[in-house]
Amino acid sequence: MLYLASQSPRRRELLAHLGRPFGTLDIDVPEHRQPGEPPEDYVRRVAREKAGAGLLKVVAVPGARVLGADTEVVLGDEVFGKPSDADDAAAMLRRLSGRTHRVVSVVWLLSASREAQAVSISEVTFAALDDAVIAAYIATGEWQGKAGAYGIQGAAQAFVAHLSGSHSGVMGLPLYETARLLRDDGAMP
Repeated sequence: MLYLASQSPRRRELLAHLGRPFGTLDIDVPEHRQPGEPPEDYVRRVAREKAGAGLLKVVAVPGARVLGADTEVVLGDEVFGKPSDADDAAAMLRRLSGRTHRVVSVVWLLSASREAQAVSISEVTFAALDDAVIAAYIATGEWQGKAGAYGIQGAAQAFVAHLSGSHSGVMGLPLYETARLLRDDGAMP
């Protein structure tokens, strides 16, 4: 049985596209970057901790496999997590305006006998965003619960001047990499 260690509706929707049945696990893992921890290492660690916490919940299920994922927006060495409020979200969008940032998405697949990971790094270039555009986007509420204060699958698509990488990875679960992990594990044809 495959489990997704996430309650994210976006991750559930994306994983469903692969056509394999799965259950979801509600896990709570602290997401705090350690001092001096490189952004990619941080995302890799958090994704692994999510998968590990999920595996602990289903360790008694024979053949259980758990997917854990984390996705963060990175500008330079700064990791933009989920904004704390509308002002924080607007500040993030102002910093991303007219610039190229990275979106790091890491997926871990854990079972009692095996673990594997995949990393997707995409580059996203935002158009210049004026205060009126940012305020209108903030008013939609779409920024809530999203790394970097935006969801590429919604109205923020209009901000993206260029994307190099994985659209689904920017959404929160890189499907190509996830499908490859499942195929290599024998969980998918």
